[in-house]
Amino acid sequence: MTLKKRYRETIRPKLLKDLSLSNIHEVPKVVKVTVNRGLGEAAQNSKALEASLSEMATITGQKALVTRAKKAIAGFKIRQGMPIGCAVTLRGERMYAFLERLINLALPRIRDFRGVSPKSFDGRGNYTLGVREQIIFPEISFDKIDAIRGMDITIVTTARTDEEGKALLREMGMPFRSN
Repeated sequence: MTLKKRYRETIRPKLLKDLSLSNIHEVPKVVKVTVNRGLGEAAQNSKALEASLSEMATITGQKALVTRAKKAIAGFKIRQGMPIGCAVTLRGERMYAFLERLINLALPRIRDFRGVSPKSFDGRGNYTLGVREQIIFPEISFDKIDAIRGMDITIVTTARTDEEGKALLREMGMPFRSN
């Protein structure tokens, strides 16, 4: 069963009851997932940016957008408009497919994995986690990468509080660490 179908058939009714909500439309849902990678070395090394863009496309199934510097920072040798990273925003079917792969395949492949931090909520029910290496995704071949790079994954939900967001993600199978 896909994550989207499971959300509709089992997770949503369970959250409606657990959070004691009166309307099905009040139940929190995932709106979008953004995958972001900052590349400090892209200023000097354009190959790093190209490799990163292709990796992001392979992982997410969607072409990545190049993010550029908003202002010049002399200390970092960055001029305004220079490429400094890449980002992908996933919605709909691709978002659910990515979340399913992240939760079931990628996170368990992290070395010494004990669960993700339950403290990474922003106060409005959105969750952000940092991944240190891209090789946890099964789509990435270890032989083809030039360097180990991490990325930030933000899961944006319609939850009003962190508790609602945590309940939603826990039902979806997110392995939270018990502190």
